[in-house]
Amino acid sequence: MDLNPVRSQFPALAQTLGEHPLCYLDTAATSQKPQRVIDAINEYYQRDNANVHRAAHQLSSRATAQYEAVRDAVQGFIKAERRDEIIFTHGTTEGFNLLAHGLSATIEPGDLILLDSAAHHANIVPWQMLAKATGARIQPIPLDKTCRLDQAAYQELLAQKPAIVSLTHVSNVMGTRNPIETMLAQARAAGAITVVDGAQAIAHLRVDVTRLGCDFYLFSAHKMYGPTGIGILYGRFALLDTLAPLLTGGEMIKQVSFEQTTFNTLPNRLEAGTPPISAVIGMGEAIAFLNELPRVQIQEAESELLHYLQQSLKALDEVELIGAHPDNIGAVAFNLKGEHHQDVGILLDQQGVAVRCGHHCAMPLMQTLGLKGCCRASLGVYSNKDDIDRFICALKSVIELLQP
Repeated sequence: MDLNPVRSQFPALAQTLGEHPLCYLDTAATSQKPQRVIDAINEYYQRDNANVHRAAHQLSSRATAQYEAVRDAVQGFIKAERRDEIIFTHGTTEGFNLLAHGLSATIEPGDLILLDSAAHHANIVPWQMLAKATGARIQPIPLDKTCRLDQAAYQELLAQKPAIVSLTHVSNVMGTRNPIETMLAQARAAGAITVVDGAQAIAHLRVDVTRLGCDFYLFSAHKMYGPTGIGILYGRFALLDTLAPLLTGGEMIKQVSFEQTTFNTLPNRLEAGTPPISAVIGMGEAIAFLNELPRVQIQEAESELLHYLQQSLKALDEVELIGAHPDNIGAVAFNLKGEHHQDVGILLDQQGVAVRCGHHCAMPLMQTLGLKGCCRASLGVYSNKDDIDRFICALKSVIELLQP
């Protein structure tokens, strides 16, 4: 499939860095934004700038209508059963903090929380705080020799009847796609509350939370061609309605006196203060953008492109791939043998190539792999073969410079 007509909708990709055209291979960190998302945010500020839910004038009515329409759009996008199962957060990280705090009343000393060994820090640290506050235990699900979650070890851990199992849909470092459909069913059978970090999957896969059967699913707009500062916590209503709010004030209250306060119903109860209205509207436009794409063909094109990227890197003897599999999604992790990842990233940037270098907010994974960090090239709907060819050409020049 020719993705160039899609690419032309992203103005940032037309720029040059010095004398080099931008080659953007860092979508897993944050995606670029199509013009229509930028325009939607500008339109709100130019025409409808007002607070939502709390005024009688027309600007507020228009803003509120747009804001709540996005909740409906998200519900449809992830196939949730109810619109009040959609909670706006400031991103996946805040969603995990809200969730861990909200579940604290259900966790007892000694309860087991199972976590993905390749998880992002946002899917680790809030659970550690919960365990510290309640006396629960954290246990990572180990990786096998291929950098996939060890399914045999997972079965043994499930036999301990964990209270919470929090998985990653797609690894933000390696692009590994976990078999979460099976793993979630097994966790439910063991009686666990099930959580999925979908931040890296949401732009690449069609997500149906009802079919998955997870209790909670979290993601961010800025990974799916929307603005920063807005994310989603989806929760199965029966469980979501039991969560204690992390933040208080604003529209999350029903009645306040100096004697006591009663909280509002969902979704308002978990959305304190003035929300990121423009970001929500921008997210709605990003969802409309994705819905208008031929998602099946796009997914096939992205898969072919990722395979081409993997094969191009494998052809370089100096490159070490990390957790590379044919069914990976969106990202390739690699290092140059004997070279520091930051040196590689800086030298690539000097040629207009943007990749991510570091621990990728996954220090426990780096420790497991025995690495100080690595490089990651990641793809979006706007990526093309020319990007990969330019990247490989630039990487070859880096190799010649560092390993003459």
